[in-house]
Amino acid sequence: MERIAEICCGSLEDVLIAQKAGADRIELNSAMYLGGLTPSVGTIKLISEKCCIPIIAMVRPRPGGFYYNDYEFQTMLADIESMMDYNIQGIAFGCLDRDGNIDKEKSSMIIEIIHNSNKEAVFHRAFDCVKNPYEAIEILINLGVKRVLTSGLKSKAVEGVDLLAKLQNKYGDKIEILAGSGINASNCSYLINETGIVQYHSSCKSWRTDPTTIGNISFAYGEPPHERDYDIVSYHEAIKFVARVKKI
Repeated sequence: MERIAEICCGSLEDVLIAQKAGADRIELNSAMYLGGLTPSVGTIKLISEKCCIPIIAMVRPRPGGFYYNDYEFQTMLADIESMMDYNIQGIAFGCLDRDGNIDKEKSSMIIEIIHNSNKEAVFHRAFDCVKNPYEAIEILINLGVKRVLTSGLKSKAVEGVDLLAKLQNKYGDKIEILAGSGINASNCSYLINETGIVQYHSSCKSWRTDPTTIGNISFAYGEPPHERDYDIVSYHEAIKFVARVKKI
């Protein structure tokens, strides 16, 4: 099966860089330093017009966890409905209950909207917060989720390699496993060899300085030495990542 290199992007510029580097698919976010939040409709509109590779749009209304109240969930539904008019391949989402299990009711409502527009439902790394990954993935399969993004319930995918391999072996013919978190050109060959997974997700992050970040007050979020910077997709890192994923 052909390997897939997905790059996580936070802007129109990021998407065009990733596309130029040969990415197979984009996960589109905003606020990637918070783990990725819902992108603006304007960004989705521009990217759907200018990008010719598949786009998966994130729907995540706030940072933190994935147990959403009614206000947050209604916002998610409204965002998803507004996105269905654009040329995107699917939606990445994740809803858990307060006990860390898949919220079947909320997930089912989201998936129905997505499927009614003939788009793909992708469950993001909320999966890495579940109590029982085997029970959780079987729920997602039964709900009709196309793909799950996971690091094997660890902070980084290389740390979750054993579970990733088990999930791929047991469920890879029923749901697509997309490995992500901390993956780059230097370690994806190890994951390919150890897990048999064919889809990989990377941010290919670099930094760009904005001289107005720190003045009379500070709007910095980067750690030293990147206090004046914001994160972008690096063309150089993206080229290396795509080449390594595609290497046989």
